[in-house]
Amino acid sequence: MSNPLFQQIQKEIDNNPVVLFMKGTADFPSCGFSAKVVHILSDMGVSFKDVNILEDDELRQGLKEFSSWPTFPQLYVKGKLVGGCDIVREMYATGELKTLFQDENIISK
Repeated sequence: MSNPLFQQIQKEIDNNPVVLFMKGTADFPSCGFSAKVVHILSDMGVSFKDVNILEDDELRQGLKEFSSWPTFPQLYVKGKLVGGCDIVREMYATGELKTLFQDENIISK
């Protein structure tokens, strides 16, 4: 992974148990999909690092290539891409997201 941008992305993912690459910030989401994921994480009491992809076009484009995921937000948990809003919403509804956070010791059981 010699691409400096990919190294920067990987560092964020490695240094934070939960990372949300999103449009806007957790305090001020800039799209409904990002706002929904922020709401779900907040409702679950999950602390996370928010990265505003709108501040850096190179990051926004590079992250699509890095993750092979074309849309935002993108949620990473313990280094693994979970998915975007639809996947997070579905996992939340079924309880699968809670189980993931418990298994990864992000929230208590």
